[in-house]
This record gives sequence, C-alpha cells and structure tokens, in this order.
Amino acid sequence: MRISDADRDRAASVLNDAFADGRLSPQEHSDRLDAVYAAKTQADIVPLVRDLPGATAALARSTGQLAGTPEGGSVAEFGEPVRVVNVFSGTERKGSWRVPASMESINIFGGTELDLRDAVLPGKEVRIRAVCVLGGIEITVPPEMHVIDTGWALLGGREIPPDTDESADPDAPVLRVSGLTILGGMSVRRKNRKTRKSDKQRRELDR
Repeated sequence: MRISDADRDRAASVLNDAFADGRLSPQEHSDRLDAVYAAKTQADIVPLVRDLPGATAALARSTGQLAGTPEGGSVAEFGEPVRVVNVFSGTERKGSWRVPASMESINIFGGTELDLRDAVLPGKEVRIRAVCVLGGIEITVPPEMHVIDTGWALLGGREIPPDTDESADPDAPVLRVSGLTILGGMSVRRKNRKTRKSDKQRRELDR
C-alpha cells in the first residue's frame, strides 16, 4: 500500500522518540529518517522502525486510519502530535509540504524553520508546541493567518507579529503556538507568498 506524508511523519516521530531516548545514534537516526522520507510503501517503512518502541501502534494506527478515511480526507487530523527533535541539528520545511494538525518541535542546541505560506494545511487550525533550550524555532506564516501564542520564556524570547486586516477576519486560519523557551527563542514572521511577490514584480516590469 502506498503511503502519505502523514504516514511518513508518524514513522519519523517514532525515530525521533527513539533518538531522544538514546536508542539510536545520530548517524542511525539520520540514515533511517532519510529512508523514511524516501519510502513509497508501507513495506518500505516497517523495517526502519519495527525494532523501536511505539512502532507497532504507530503503524497499526496509520493503516487503520487510511482504511477508514474517505478519499481526499486528511489523515493528519487524527493521532498524536508529530514530533520533530533537533539536538545539535536542524529541521527545515518549506514550499508545498503537508502540515500536521498538531506538531511538537523540540530544539536543544538546534533549530527548526517552518514556512507555512505554500504548505497544505489540515484544516482551519494548526497547533505547534515548541520547546527550545539553547535553540530556537522560526515560523513564517501568510498574511491571512491569525497567530495565538500561549507559551512562556525564561531568559529567552518570543516574538509574534501583530494582526493584519486579513488575519483579523473571524474566518482566518489560526496558528496556535505553545511551549517554552529557555535561553532560546521562538519567532513568527508574517510574509507575503513568494508567488504573489513574483507576480507583483512582473507587473512592475511590464509598466
């Protein structure tokens, strides 16, 4: 059975948990993670995670949800948050990528960069819990996305942009950020989409 981005994210979460517990070395974690995101079928993923705690439940949940989800439905709306762990390393997601409904980003001497402008959102609301210890996370959102921050900082910083006319609309998509920063930073930037910027530049050149 061919797999989705949500299935790859669930397998990656198992690898990240195992790495955080010390069950995988940095090289093993990196090699398996690359293989997970290159996988095309369920059979490709199973050998990469079957020797790790939580793998059986994650794979069973993935198969059950795929079987019970109507075509075109969003698998990412179910299950536990997708976890991304960076220890002396970094993660970057940009362009057209599928955003899980709930994500947990742990950055210890590391960082995460997420660009939601051209991403495929799971629904009206996305939740990201970020834990940054001597690390950071930077999130870029489109002009119409409303941002709510309920996290806190200790000897660190949190930066949230003010609303625009678009993001203040009651029907605007919502990003809820929570978690904590200790000697680290969390920032959300609001930017126009690159395609829109390119269109504007072309119009100016045509004048």
